[in-house]
Amino acid sequence: MSPKQVIKTSNAPDPVGPYNQAIKAGDFIYCSGQIAIDPVLNEITCLGDIEKETIQVLKNLAAVLKAGGATIEDVIKTTIYLTDLSNFQIVNKIYNDFFNTENPPARACVEVSSLPKGVLVEIDCVAFLD
Repeated sequence: MSPKQVIKTSNAPDPVGPYNQAIKAGDFIYCSGQIAIDPVLNEITCLGDIEKETIQVLKNLAAVLKAGGATIEDVIKTTIYLTDLSNFQIVNKIYNDFFNTENPPARACVEVSSLPKGVLVEIDCVAFLD
C-alpha cells in the first residue's frame, strides 16, 4: 500500500489549483481548505452570504471526509480563514451546530486579506481514523 492515498469525491468541488481534496496518510486524513463551491453546479451560488457560505463549506468538508472513510466525529483539528473577523460569531454558531459533539476538534481561526474566488470563509481540517 502506498504511504499516502489521494481522496477524491464528486460530492465536493474539484480543487481550484494544483492540489487534492484530501490526502490519507497512515491513520490521518488531511483535508484541503474548502470554499463555498456547490459541487453539482461547480459554482458559488451564495457569494457574500456568510451563513450560506459556511454551510456549503462544511457540507463540502463532510463529503471529502466521507470519501476518505471518516466522519465529522473523527476531525481532530480545523482552521477557519475569514476575510472579516466580525463574521466570527455567525460562523462559530454554524460550526458549533455542525460539530455538535461532546469533544469538538481543536481549532484556529484567522483573518486573512482575501480568499480564492472572493469568498468570505474557507475551512480545512485533519481527521484521525482509529
